[in-house]
Amino acid sequence: MAKAKEMAFFCKECGYESAKWFGQCPSCHEWNSAVEAPTAKSSKTTKGVVRVDAGNPASRLSGQTRRPISINEISTDESDRTSTDIEELDRVLGGGIVAGSLVLVGGDPGIGKSTLLLQMCHKLAARAKDVLYISGEESLRQIKMRAERIGTFDDHLKLFCETNLTTIQNVIEEEKPEIVIIDSIQTMYREEVESAPGSVSQVRESTSVLMQIAKGLGISIFIVGHVTKEGVVAGPRMLEHMVDTVLYFEGDRSAAYRILRSVKNRFGSTNEIGVFEMQSKGLVEVKNPSEYMLAGREESTSGSAVVCLMEGTRPVMVEIQALVCQSNFGLPRRTASGTDYNRVNLLMAVMEKRAGLHLGSQDAYVNIAGGMKVTEPGLDLGIIMAVASSFKNKVLDSETLVFGEVGLSGEVRAVSQAQQRVNEAIKLGFKSVILPKVCLKNVKADGKVELIGVRNITEALKLL
Repeated sequence: MAKAKEMAFFCKECGYESAKWFGQCPSCHEWNSAVEAPTAKSSKTTKGVVRVDAGNPASRLSGQTRRPISINEISTDESDRTSTDIEELDRVLGGGIVAGSLVLVGGDPGIGKSTLLLQMCHKLAARAKDVLYISGEESLRQIKMRAERIGTFDDHLKLFCETNLTTIQNVIEEEKPEIVIIDSIQTMYREEVESAPGSVSQVRESTSVLMQIAKGLGISIFIVGHVTKEGVVAGPRMLEHMVDTVLYFEGDRSAAYRILRSVKNRFGSTNEIGVFEMQSKGLVEVKNPSEYMLAGREESTSGSAVVCLMEGTRPVMVEIQALVCQSNFGLPRRTASGTDYNRVNLLMAVMEKRAGLHLGSQDAYVNIAGGMKVTEPGLDLGIIMAVASSFKNKVLDSETLVFGEVGLSGEVRAVSQAQQRVNEAIKLGFKSVILPKVCLKNVKADGKVELIGVRNITEALKLL
């Protein structure tokens, strides 16, 4: 009789493996996350690839060193980075592509992942960088048709359609490119793993092989990952832990703009964002996102306030819109789009208790114009000013900028990088800034903008 396949159960969230089925994962405590898959055969040494220890810093930098060395001997020269000639992408990556790095790019279908990577290939190939684009979802003709919309490509870009990872590994070893694009990881499979492509076992093993190739040969590899309905990369959560950088594309496909956000980066900041606009020829960089987000704003309408947020080192201005009206039911309706719903409810409770505004019988709708998702504390004062403006039907000056965190006692607390926010207001021609009073001593405006410091929300609401 044929020998039965050895089966194991994996947690699709964290990759925990067990010989028996489990209802709740013992590792990440998620319920109903167990999936059944055949166990991988004993892996052989990958041909032509130098196996390195993922936890060894020396191995990560050189790809060959196996002996312990002094930390002072390790070079971190920024010249090791390769610029993509796309400033917004370089910003999110931390200054450029690091040799031997493994980057995961996720996002909703049709958001622009493949388009952005193809544009990056176009820029790199024009600078005589050898790039290999491997697709498991599209044919060569489909990629060529999409590439023609971007521009004329150099011969340094080579295309390859394959899903067998063993074949892909041999091609990479023969071609020895500097940059490799894998589109997508859910279509790749290893013959040694007896499960379907896209399963937990296949995604984990395929990423492991690609990581060994990247670290062993010093090749920078970009992996495209599908996302689930919750917006996270499909497959085991371990996938995000294995790679060096995780980038997410955000934005509605019906909207023109896209936001590229770094949620993990071993070579740079995780707070940076890149803003792009989708056009007929591909993604175009938005160099001044503040001006872009405020375009088309109505200047003489109540329920509107402009807030300056910090995304890493970049100040971004957004418009907060609020609509407060009498409720027709016993339970008032509250809606928040682009920010935390519970935070809006908390701030409205503070307004009732500390400012005496009777909002218990009012429906309230709060929206971040442009579709951005914001959770920064500096948004609090702007939400309060917008809600109060709509409730009282009084217009807040359109040339006034607002930012500050609000506590439960109604005090306006300090926020980080206040000077950069004021500088952005000066740059865009605002005439006044309402900010926490404790920030005044650290902010200089040189008379270019009026600084109004407030200690609590009562003082702020008097400015309406």
